[in-house]
Amino acid sequence: MRKAISNTSPLLYLYRIGVVEWLGALFDEVWVADAVLEELEEGRRKGYDVPRPEDYEWVRKVNPERMPAEWFALDLGRGELATMALGLEHPERIVLLDDLLARRVAEAAGLQVWGTLRVLLEGKRAGLTHKLAPYVDRLVDAGMWLSADIRRRILHLAGEAP
Repeated sequence: MRKAISNTSPLLYLYRIGVVEWLGALFDEVWVADAVLEELEEGRRKGYDVPRPEDYEWVRKVNPERMPAEWFALDLGRGELATMALGLEHPERIVLLDDLLARRVAEAAGLQVWGTLRVLLEGKRAGLTHKLAPYVDRLVDAGMWLSADIRRRILHLAGEAP
């Protein structure tokens, strides 16, 4: 089965829409770096409802051995940088990122990148749900910005186009 490395936002959005467990169904294990754990803890301290990675047996804390110095000039968070660095060290793993700049940098580095929407699509393909539209709508309610065009394209890929 597949293995992944996740940044903060996919964990957070999937948790907020009630399907974070899908990661455990789609992946044998999901690595998260200390920087991601710190971002989640900061959200918890501020009173946000965030997942507790230690509650999921398929989550493992793993840190990169080094960070590419050229990435520090990018406008990316510590969690994204650590996630991408782990991806470079373990290119067989799928990297879970939502930030567009981070996704572009990771893809340019040759990494296989999935966003939260791809996780939802793969969950439907794996039989974890029969309808994706309610989850896409919950993502918007949870704070993810999706244009009408992106929503339409995702539902088309899921076989739910009107």
